[in-house]
Amino acid sequence: MMMDGGMMGGGMMIAMGLVWLLIVGVLVLAAIALVKYIRSDSGK
Repeated sequence: MMMDGGMMGGGMMIAMGLVWLLIVGVLVLAAIALVKYIRSDSGK
């Protein structure tokens, strides 16, 4: 990947970062929800 695109290169980097942040956030939320579900289910 060439990084001398200037503005577009920076925009691509920011977009990739936001996408990764979104994916990681969703995975973390899903993991927390899963743990809470398992704990509450086995606690009964």
